[in-house]
Amino acid sequence: MRPAASPLLEARALSFFRQDEPVFGPVDFALHGGEIALVEGDNGSGKTTLMRVLTGMLRAGEGEVLLDGATFSLDTMAGAVVFLGHQLGLKFDLSARENLAVSAGLYGMRDGITIDTALADVGLAGFEDEPAGRLSAGQKKRAALARLLLLPARVWLLDEPYANLDREGIALVNRLLHEHAVRGGAALVTSHGAVTFAGDEPRRIRLHA
Repeated sequence: MRPAASPLLEARALSFFRQDEPVFGPVDFALHGGEIALVEGDNGSGKTTLMRVLTGMLRAGEGEVLLDGATFSLDTMAGAVVFLGHQLGLKFDLSARENLAVSAGLYGMRDGITIDTALADVGLAGFEDEPAGRLSAGQKKRAALARLLLLPARVWLLDEPYANLDREGIALVNRLLHEHAVRGGAALVTSHGAVTFAGDEPRRIRLHA
């Protein structure tokens, strides 16, 4: 029998403490290629904190994170993981096209896509050269979503990706997630609101405050 593929992202007994008080954990999960998981929990349960631990922004109190079977580090994360959080990572004095060019220069581009096709795919055709600071909140989010499309990262960490999006934007996020999973990628998603996914429902990971 052929062995199962190792997880792209794995958390083992992962916990985080603030002033010796537990914020979340211990949490165990394994995220494989083709899989989307939704992190659920009440306000204060640590969803955003979990994302920051997984990206290396915060150091875990206990446990470990593995990326493609190797111990997580900022070096192993570079190019393999893309994070979309409340701060969209856009330089407001640069255009949408220029912002993506900076990201592509650092991490490369996925085969079969260009900066302009990525922007068109998220509904920003005609806004490629508009400074990001002049875009609406929804357009800024779409510019950040275009970065997901462009970069070759197999793991997406998305903290509240549906914020500032209308119904059409929410459908766009769901489509991008589905296409990413079909390509063999994996995604971990947080959301405070109820989200309807097309096709198969994602696995759910519950956090408790």
